[in-house]
Amino acid sequence: MSDQTPAAPASASGTPPADEHRRVEAAAATEGDTRSSFGRFMSSSAGRNFGLVIALLVLCAVGVATAGDRFASTDNMLTILRLAASVGVVSIGMTFVIIGGGIDLSVGAIVALASVWATTLATQRMAEDTHWIIMVFTALAVGVGCGLVNGVLIAYGGMAPFIVTLAMLAAARGLAEIISERRTQIIEVRPLIDFVNGDFLGVPVLVWIFAVVSAIGWVLLNRTTFGRRTIAVGGNATAARLAGIAVKRHTMMLYALLGLACGLAAVMLMARTTTGSSTHGFLWELDAIAAVVIGGTLLSGGRGTIVGTIFGVLIFMTLTNVFTLNNLDSSTQAVAKGAIIVIAVLLQQRVAARSDSS
Repeated sequence: MSDQTPAAPASASGTPPADEHRRVEAAAATEGDTRSSFGRFMSSSAGRNFGLVIALLVLCAVGVATAGDRFASTDNMLTILRLAASVGVVSIGMTFVIIGGGIDLSVGAIVALASVWATTLATQRMAEDTHWIIMVFTALAVGVGCGLVNGVLIAYGGMAPFIVTLAMLAAARGLAEIISERRTQIIEVRPLIDFVNGDFLGVPVLVWIFAVVSAIGWVLLNRTTFGRRTIAVGGNATAARLAGIAVKRHTMMLYALLGLACGLAAVMLMARTTTGSSTHGFLWELDAIAAVVIGGTLLSGGRGTIVGTIFGVLIFMTLTNVFTLNNLDSSTQAVAKGAIIVIAVLLQQRVAARSDSS
């Protein structure tokens, strides 16, 4: 008498039953994914965020070991968060653009132009006569305007994002120098400075702004049609268009959204430095792109998380703080940051290759 399990009977039409389908699919999944459970976890979104937390803790340990109480003090932690806030807001906007398959090299120049335009004598006089919110609206309008120009040229002009935003980088920085005559413009409207530099529940308002922007960004990306369309456009623009998504209009909106983030970051930077200057935001495009890439967003588009970008910003700013406390010059810092970006991209390609093969 045989002890083999009898095969499930096929239906009259020759189609295998549902149980047989599930058994074959489970066997195929087991054969196809030969990674360990730890490997599968680290390839998931939660695993990548876990790796970022470990990296941040290691950096903090290095900071404590090399700078002692100067790094571990509450004041230094708040300093890191304040510095991370402005770049963090830009990085949230950059996350959307990169997930959507684009890139923007002009964010630092847009921040500079928005800060200069919002601190001209005419704008400040109008703000003193009415309300300081006028300066905020001016900075936001300049940011959105620059973002729209980028978006229209890229989406409807068919130009490469790299070329368009590189041109905007030069043009916006030059226009900021013309408007300010290469001079630093001091902000005389104290209510704006007092509000943005104030505290709420013991936490700086700058940090609160970053937290609110991050929360809005997370909801927008993960809980709205706009976010799902962004991932679809970045993953496969042709398939997204065939699915009925207005790819060109959506791409334009992504750049406008990043411009809005640049305008808000300009307001935060203006209040923190009490000035508007054409030198504001210098190399911010490097910091923002690095934070997004470190956070796990693919440069090719179609995948990324807001939580990862937040960790990326914190890692990058903590690293800068450790360098500064150990008296490393800015040139060494720039070399180290460039190396980190290259390493992060190489790791991304390795993870993407593993995902494709499995």
